[in-house]
Amino acid sequence: MPLTPEKIQDLATFAARLADAAEKVTLKHFRQPIDVDNKLGEAGFDPVTMADRGAEEAIRALIEAHYPDHAIVGEEFGIKDTGSPFEWVLDPIDGTRAFISGLPTWGTLIGLKYEDEPIVGVIDQPYLKERYVGWTIGATLNGKAIKTRQCPTLSTATISTTDPDLFDADDRAVFDAILGQTRLARYGLDCYAYAILSSGFMDVVMETGLQPYDMMALIPVIRGAGGSATCWTGGKPGDSGKLLAVGDTALAADMLDMIQAMQRP
Repeated sequence: MPLTPEKIQDLATFAARLADAAEKVTLKHFRQPIDVDNKLGEAGFDPVTMADRGAEEAIRALIEAHYPDHAIVGEEFGIKDTGSPFEWVLDPIDGTRAFISGLPTWGTLIGLKYEDEPIVGVIDQPYLKERYVGWTIGATLNGKAIKTRQCPTLSTATISTTDPDLFDADDRAVFDAILGQTRLARYGLDCYAYAILSSGFMDVVMETGLQPYDMMALIPVIRGAGGSATCWTGGKPGDSGKLLAVGDTALAADMLDMIQAMQRP
């Protein structure tokens, strides 16, 4: 059953309330001494803090109180499967490495899927007081409409990824080929790169190895602002963990053709 525009707006307003609840936790700990646990142990470094856990607990508590039948997927506390067509997808601090380094490029990501389609997304950077909200037909920054910018060719594009060294050899070859055609690259921005793209100041963000909680909140913001958010083959961002965000949809079509050509045997 399709949702009415009014219902989607009500859910977007509630998603902003969830960001308010997370902000009270995250700002209390940002740029303060904090213990850091490593999820990977000796296998690598994947940090998590009491700010991550506390923010997700605060978000979940509000969802449980207002929409107890809704499903939830969160980075820190896993899956609550209710069979509902509504599913909240949460990353309480996307960019924990930035958070523990005192850099304001982390964000709280709150996404809502309906019948497996992302319909509402929030990218919240409370330290900078920037809240990006997207839904099926629009996007805002602090309540004011935002739009992606026109960028017809890669030669005028600004591109971003969190860290090129995170790509495997094949994906790195694709990224490097695209990177070589762009004008400017910026790295290490986590979810903030997608917010900046949505507000018209960057053009392309490419990532691999993402989880659903890394992506689902971003997609409605990018699309609501007029951009394209797909996997590298042009389909839904999902199990592949590959996200291609492009501000200009015409450039997105050209890039997908380029990527497909590079990945042919």
